[in-house]
Amino acid sequence: MAATEHLNHAERAIPTITDVDELMDLLLACRGAWGTPDHGGDPVDLHDHALQTAALLRRSHPADKELQIAGLLHDLGHLLRPGDDAGHGDLAARVLAPLLGARVARLVQLHVPAKRYLAAVEPAHTLSPQSARTLLDQGGAMSRSEAARFAADPEAGAALILRQADDAGKVIGLNAGEMEDWRPVLELVAGRRSRSR
Repeated sequence: MAATEHLNHAERAIPTITDVDELMDLLLACRGAWGTPDHGGDPVDLHDHALQTAALLRRSHPADKELQIAGLLHDLGHLLRPGDDAGHGDLAARVLAPLLGARVARLVQLHVPAKRYLAAVEPAHTLSPQSARTLLDQGGAMSRSEAARFAADPEAGAALILRQADDAGKVIGLNAGEMEDWRPVLELVAGRRSRSR
């Protein structure tokens, strides 16, 4: 991994991702990695979950490459800091923004608030057992004022779509393709970000 950005002493060094090759290395490291240190969470590892979530988004929103990439990367914070259920979206967003831009980072950041929003406005919404357990660590269902602020975010709709794919992308044995298949899409989104600077 290239340079690292040092945070306060209570936090581990977080990588600075400068190119798609480094990002692909992290994504490949998700094989056999789990969202919880004891591997007691979701039924698939972070690698398969990322592929399934991204594939669902590609199927439902084929033109929205940034949404698909946000689905692929939304749980990268679990790899970087296992067990950080509350902060993993913010952490991943901070790491991804320089390479992939503000929208991808914002969607990644919003996938946890989207779960809290759904818990508030659709109490019957089905979460995976692990997502239901982590909801409390993440603040529980939103209050009415929090839900109103979330709904006003320009990316709220896309974040809810990502959240639904996140909830559905946990199927044991489902073949959702290869991680390498996503390299051209990552390069496309990173290239757009580079040209917009």
